Amino acid sequence: MTDTDFGFQRIPAEQKARRVGEVFDRVAGRYDLMNDLMSIGLHRLWKAFAVSVARIRAGERVLDVASGSGDLARALVARGAEVWMSDINGPMLARGRDRMLDAGRMVPAVRCDAERLPFADARFDCVSVGFGLRNMTHKDAALAEMARVLRPGGRLLVLEFSQVWKPLQKPYDLYSFRVLPWLGEMVVGDAAPYRYLAESIRRHPDQPALARMLERAGLEQVEYFNLAAGAVAVHRGFKLG
Repeated sequence: MTDTDFGFQRIPAEQKARRVGEVFDRVAGRYDLMNDLMSIGLHRLWKAFAVSVARIRAGERVLDVASGSGDLARALVARGAEVWMSDINGPMLARGRDRMLDAGRMVPAVRCDAERLPFADARFDCVSVGFGLRNMTHKDAALAEMARVLRPGGRLLVLEFSQVWKPLQKPYDLYSFRVLPWLGEMVVGDAAPYRYLAESIRRHPDQPALARMLERAGLEQVEYFNLAAGAVAVHRGFKLG
């Protein structure tokens, strides 16, 4: 039996998906409001940058993994892409699907595990994952699956929290471990999911380490772009073979 991280805890790997699912079940109703409050709205700019880096052309087929409430998916559709939404969490996927319908768009929404994507090899021109990779039990397996479903010449975009600039580490820690749980208690009525958020960010690979993981998954020309002094980063890699 292998163990894995759940925030700062070590738990059996087979329990992580369920534990993460419980976190998102508790916050789904106010997920978008909390994103705006926690980032002072900056998450919208980070997602817009990620979409710009994706270089989407009209008609391209895109898989949005861990689609959640669908911000990236809607932005990709607006670029003319044929988007598939996917998420392992039912309530979050339903929220994303409903928001897509509210925007007058209908796209496929598939509940599935990113480590076992139910899609054929080389099906998509682009795969995106926004703020979801760090919650996956076996990140290397998930990245390999994302690479598998990319066609040759396709690209993978990973938008995720990362390693903040060292001089900002102390105030960032204060905000993460004091302000975020307090905000969660006030708005959602539950501080625990936001303690997990802060802890999961600290356990996630930093920018160079994640770049190496993309390369091990078979991607090439891997690069990353730091946002918010490195608190957030966009990684991009291409499947050339």
